[in-house]
Amino acid sequence: MEWQPDILGAGFQACTFEAEAADGVRRTATLVRFRPGTDLADGNRPGAAHGPRQKVLFLHGWSDYFFNVDLAKFWARNGYGFYALDMHNHGRSLRPGAPGGYVANLADYDAEIAQAIALIRSDTEGPDTPDLTLMGHSTGGLVAALWASSHPGEASRLVLNSPWLEMHGSSLVRRAASTMVGPVARFRPEAVLRLPERGFYWRTISSSADGEWSLDDRFRPPMAFPLRAGWLNAVLSGHARVARGLGIASPVLVLLSGGSATGLFWTEEMRRTDAVLDVNIVALRALTLGRTVTVERIDGALHDVFLSPATVRTDAYARLSRWLRAYGPAVPGPTGHGPGA
Repeated sequence: MEWQPDILGAGFQACTFEAEAADGVRRTATLVRFRPGTDLADGNRPGAAHGPRQKVLFLHGWSDYFFNVDLAKFWARNGYGFYALDMHNHGRSLRPGAPGGYVANLADYDAEIAQAIALIRSDTEGPDTPDLTLMGHSTGGLVAALWASSHPGEASRLVLNSPWLEMHGSSLVRRAASTMVGPVARFRPEAVLRLPERGFYWRTISSSADGEWSLDDRFRPPMAFPLRAGWLNAVLSGHARVARGLGIASPVLVLLSGGSATGLFWTEEMRRTDAVLDVNIVALRALTLGRTVTVERIDGALHDVFLSPATVRTDAYARLSRWLRAYGPAVPGPTGHGPGA
C-alpha cells in the first residue's frame, strides 16, 4: 500500500486499501493524511516513520467525505498527526455501481478502522503505541462512539462533532421506526425508502449555494445518497446501543449547536442552527456515552460546527483547544484556536 497525492492538494496524501470485515466481505476504504512539507517518495520508503506520536483519526458523516483542510491544520498546529478515513461506499472509496453511503451493520466499519489504525501506527516514530484521538462527525460520531465502546483502551480520547446518537424526538420515535423498517431491512436491505428530500444543510455549507466550502457533489450530493432500509436499520440499532449506555472509559467531548431547525421547509434560522439533528435529545444521549463527558453547546453553529460561519467556528476551535489542554497529552508548542491561529 502506497501513499498517493490527494485531491486536497499540497500536504495531503491518500492510501486506498481493502479490509475484510467479520462477514467475510472485503471492502474498500481510503486513509488520508496531512503531512505539510513531507517528501511523498520518502513517505513510501519501507520502514519510514513520520510525524508526532500523538495522532487523530477523523470519521466523516453519512453521505459525506473528508474535505476540511482547516480542521487538519488545526490538529497539526497542536502537535497531532492528522488522518481521516473515507469509509467504504463514501467519498474517495466510492466505486462505480456501489450503493453510495450504504452499510447494513455499523460494525462493518470496524475492520477498516482497525486497518487505518494499523497504518497510522506504522507511520509513527519510535517503538511506543501512538496516542490516538478518535474524532467523528454526525453518523461518523455514532460509529466512533460504538467503536470506542467495543475497543476499550484503543483511543485515549473521543471528540464528537454533532454525533447522531438518537432519532428526533425520543426513543419512542426510534422504536416506532424500527418496527416499520426492520422487516423491510431483513428481506430487502437495499430498498430505497421514499422520504422527503431536504438539501437545506448542503445549502448552508456549499459554495455552490449560500455557503463557503468547496464540495465535490459526487461525494457530498446536495440531497444526500438514497436512504436505504438496511442502512437506517443499522443506525437505529446503533442508537439503541447508545441508549443502553456505552461505558466508554476515555474522556469524551461532544460539540453541538445551540439549537435545531429541522422542518420540511427552508427558514433563515437554518443558517445558524443544526438543520439535521435534534440537538437537545443528542445532548441528553451524550450522558450515556461514558463516565467523563463534556458537552459544549455553541450558539450559531451548523450541523458540522467546524463548517459554521468564521466567528462561530473560531469559538468551536477555542472550546476544543480548552478541552485538549485538560484531557490531551502534554505537547510542545502553542495551542491554536482556529484556522488563522
